[in-house]
Amino acid sequence: MSKPAILVVEDDPNLGFVIQDNLNAQGYAVTLGRDGEEGLKLFQEQKFQLCILDVMMPKKDGFSLARSIREHDREVPILFLTAKSMTEDKLEGFSTGADDYITKPFSLEELFCRIEVFLKRAKSAAAIEKTIMLGAYQFDYTNFKLKNHHSERTLTSREASVLRLLFVHRDRVLKRDEILKSVWGDDDYFLGRSMDVFISKLRKYLKDDPTVQIVNYHGVGFKLEIAEG
Repeated sequence: MSKPAILVVEDDPNLGFVIQDNLNAQGYAVTLGRDGEEGLKLFQEQKFQLCILDVMMPKKDGFSLARSIREHDREVPILFLTAKSMTEDKLEGFSTGADDYITKPFSLEELFCRIEVFLKRAKSAAAIEKTIMLGAYQFDYTNFKLKNHHSERTLTSREASVLRLLFVHRDRVLKRDEILKSVWGDDDYFLGRSMDVFISKLRKYLKDDPTVQIVNYHGVGFKLEIAEG
C-alpha cells in the first residue's frame, strides 16, 4: 500500500525539517517546499492527499498558494500553519478554500491528529461509488439522477453536490458553514438562505421514503440519517 503523500510548504527551514522528518517517521511520504512558488510547482508536478501550508512565506504567501491550488483541485484538503490567530485572517484563509487552521506553536501530536482526520475524510469521499443507495433511492451523482421505483428526477449540479456532501459525512452533523464553503465557496447570510431552500427541495425529493431524513440541528447544521431497513 502506498504511503499518503503530503505537501508541506514552510519557509522556516528548521520547522520544515522537523515536520517532514516526523511525518515521514509516521509513515507519510512528505514533500517539502520552501516558498509559495516552489510549493505550487511541486503541487503541479505530483499528486497529494493533503497540503499543509504556512501563511507567511516569500514569493507567494499561503493564501495565494491555496487559491492557486484550488484552481487545479477543489477536493484536496488544505491545512494552514499560522502564527496569526485573528478572526479576519482565519476568514480570509477559509475564503481561499482552506479546510482548517493550526496555530503556531503547536504540538506534533495535534498535527498528527488533524492529518488523520483529513485523510480519513478524503478516503471516505473517494470510496463512494458512482451510484449511491439512499434507502429506496438510487443517487447517480455523476449524472445528477435521483430515482426510485416510481420516478426519476434530474437534480441541479448544486443540489447533487449538497446531497453527496451530506452522504459523505452522514456519520456526523455537517455544519452550515462547511456546506456553504464546500458547495458555494463562501458562507454569507444570503447564501445561507439559499442553502436552506436547497435543503427543503432535497427533503421534498426524498419524501417518498421516510427512512431517509435530512435532520436540521438548529443553529448548527444538518445530518443525513438513513434508518436501517
